[in-house]
Amino acid sequence: MGPKPTMPSSGDLYRSRLDQILDQRHELCRLAGLIDWDGFDQAFGRFYRPLGRPAKPTRLMVGLSYLQHTFNLSDEAVVQRWIENPYWQWFCGCEYFQHELPCDPSSLTRWRKRLGPDGLEWLLAATIQAGLDTGAVQPSSLERISVDTTVQPKAITHPTDAKLYLKALLALVRQAKRHGLKLRQTHTRLAKRASVQVGRYAHARQMRRMRRELKRLKTYLGRVYRDVARKVAGDAGLSRRFAPLLGLTERLLTQERTSKNKLYSLHAPEVVCIAKGKAHRPYEFGSKVAVAVTNREGFVLASKSLEGNPYDGHTLSATMDQVVALTGVEPSRIDVDQGYRGHDYARKERVFIAHQRRGLTPTIKRELRRRSAIEPMIGHMKADGRLGRNHLLGVAGDAMNALLVAAGHNLRLILNWLRHCVAWLMAVLMGSSAQSDTSRVLWDPIAA
Repeated sequence: MGPKPTMPSSGDLYRSRLDQILDQRHELCRLAGLIDWDGFDQAFGRFYRPLGRPAKPTRLMVGLSYLQHTFNLSDEAVVQRWIENPYWQWFCGCEYFQHELPCDPSSLTRWRKRLGPDGLEWLLAATIQAGLDTGAVQPSSLERISVDTTVQPKAITHPTDAKLYLKALLALVRQAKRHGLKLRQTHTRLAKRASVQVGRYAHARQMRRMRRELKRLKTYLGRVYRDVARKVAGDAGLSRRFAPLLGLTERLLTQERTSKNKLYSLHAPEVVCIAKGKAHRPYEFGSKVAVAVTNREGFVLASKSLEGNPYDGHTLSATMDQVVALTGVEPSRIDVDQGYRGHDYARKERVFIAHQRRGLTPTIKRELRRRSAIEPMIGHMKADGRLGRNHLLGVAGDAMNALLVAAGHNLRLILNWLRHCVAWLMAVLMGSSAQSDTSRVLWDPIAA
């Protein structure tokens, strides 16, 4: 069931309202008045069923998601800090200071799953509109953007064959024991010992012995896999339950060093190995994300997660579709790097590639030199946001995390803009008051 509509409070004689205590010049208070909270209720109404327990207020869940990705916090940390910060409570729509958790941390997980990537695009669109309303981004900047791709690493360990073989074997044995299957031999003790030996021999550069132990570990996994497959073959229910794990194990046993679409994690089979040419990190394991930012302010207009490892040029059209859907403006100039040569965007005359020499005016040359400013913006989203390590599950989790990270980045820029505006206004007021005091001293009638 959807959230109940919030009714205006009649007041409490024994408690002070937050708006009477807080400084309304604070950037969070000013930002709370710029976001269209009622629009979220209308947009998210289709994600709820008409019956059941009333859901948490939409403004509370949206506000917690904004705060979580603005300040790079986990689900557990954001609800704990929410109790301590009255400005956060006011931002999420509370009238009085609360002393209890706003919701269980797992409610944020279920809320994200309910909305999905399509629903969370509204959160990014709302930050773009808030940036336009505050003046943090100019309307003309939406027509001149820079596009680049990056890697969103998944929360997995560095994949090795020994780790994957041992993890698959333990998972098969654990699931067989859960369903009452009696295996001929589990090989768990021998497999753990072989996995340890693989690491020791690799550290000592004894590669022949390492490969021997790795082959032994793979043999143990193959025995358990075939034993489980034989025992569940005659039962339709067990076959259906074991099918995902058996499929991953078969994929793991058949892949070779030069195989395509290799398996790097059992709990995140969608992870791919992406090489971006970095000296400090030659390979990253996760998903590719296309990011579009304004050329002037670095405001994120699109953040699209891509399945697999597509060529950068073949992602430009999908990125532009998201830009147009979120902003309603089709960019007139798109600055990209040389990885986008041979792109799939229809308006080729609007795309300018780095080190291009023909058809450039002085203004376009200046904007094209500024294209590299997207790199530190991506770095901020990884260091200050949650793009550096994605903890959300599945392909949908990759898409949702990319959108929420972009929304958090935009909110940090807006809050910084509002903070500087207040500081500038206070400096102007202090300067004018000091000037009036000086003039008052200079024209003192008593002294005259």
